[in-house]
Amino acid sequence: MFAECPEAPDTPFLLIDKSKYLRNIERLYSRVAALGSNVRPHLKTLRSTDAARYLLRDARSPATISTLAEAEAFAAAGYSNLLYAVGIAPHKLPRVARLMQQGVEMHILLDSEQQALAVAEYGQQNGVAFSVFIEIDCDGHRGGIPPHSEALPELARIIEDGGSRLTGLLAHAGESYQCRTDDEIRAAAKAECGAIRIAGYRLRALGFACPILSVGATPTAHFAEDLTDITEVRAGVFTTFDLVMKNIGVCRIEDIAISVVSTVIGHNRDKGWVFIDAGWMALSRDRGTANQSQDYGYGMVCSPNGDPLEGLIINTTNQEHGIIELTQQASFTVDDFPVGSRVRILPNHACATAAMHQHYHVVDESGSAPEIWPRIMGW
Repeated sequence: MFAECPEAPDTPFLLIDKSKYLRNIERLYSRVAALGSNVRPHLKTLRSTDAARYLLRDARSPATISTLAEAEAFAAAGYSNLLYAVGIAPHKLPRVARLMQQGVEMHILLDSEQQALAVAEYGQQNGVAFSVFIEIDCDGHRGGIPPHSEALPELARIIEDGGSRLTGLLAHAGESYQCRTDDEIRAAAKAECGAIRIAGYRLRALGFACPILSVGATPTAHFAEDLTDITEVRAGVFTTFDLVMKNIGVCRIEDIAISVVSTVIGHNRDKGWVFIDAGWMALSRDRGTANQSQDYGYGMVCSPNGDPLEGLIINTTNQEHGIIELTQQASFTVDDFPVGSRVRILPNHACATAAMHQHYHVVDESGSAPEIWPRIMGW
């Protein structure tokens, strides 16, 4: 039924549908602009300078990164406004300082007195004035300072007394990934913006300029209704989406721009299994849909053209092979998947699956020659 495609790259490989990728970008950018704010895209999903060309209008466009390896690669590519949105570890300050010496506007993140004191000490000893964001806890999800906490102005004082500057506040509505209805996501977006406004207004009333209020998660970015006084919105997986985002209600299956192409390598006819050459090394072990309304196992099985094949589930992944189970709801038999034929797998979590690949094959609707986008590796 699904013939071998000898002209395609060897499998497994990661495929990006460029047309969908660009539509997803335009969707969020237009929405945020209409609400009077700006997007500071999180580049961690694909970690590719080629992919970033469509997200960053020019070298000074604001971007978010999750590793200093990304910061160094994007700086080498000419981008110069980078927010390292992971709490700073003191031993990483020299790498940040080197990027600053190269002319990069690097912003670092912290939420504790220990971090703030380390930043102040390094800055004073080395003549470096860091640009600092403080993380605000908007939903009790992970780290951050509650917006009413007395620790917040104390951190601001340590930062500025140490010779660095408090550039902004950052909030991330991590709990939005647990939402199940549109109203729940809207409430999470409202809480995210509300928390960072409270914190920002408090600090400004105390004399701290704190010019940037930064919020962001892909669900809340698509459902926020009021971005008054919000300087920027961060989001990352919105470019490709994935099955977790589909289950939350942020996108449709047809919006997912990322998949893994795999080859059928065998069968177990008694059990109704089809073996493929994509295991967890290609798909990742992420089971993000397991506790959602629809569990896709290790990904949704599709035809080579990307059409979903109902009643199929990848129930097991070993290192280099996976097992597609044909459930009772499937209208196929194992004979519909001869050895050598190919399928596409939509991922549960795009960031995790992309991280398993050193480069991506990129195609679009025009039929032009595929592109190769290398991934930035390491930390």
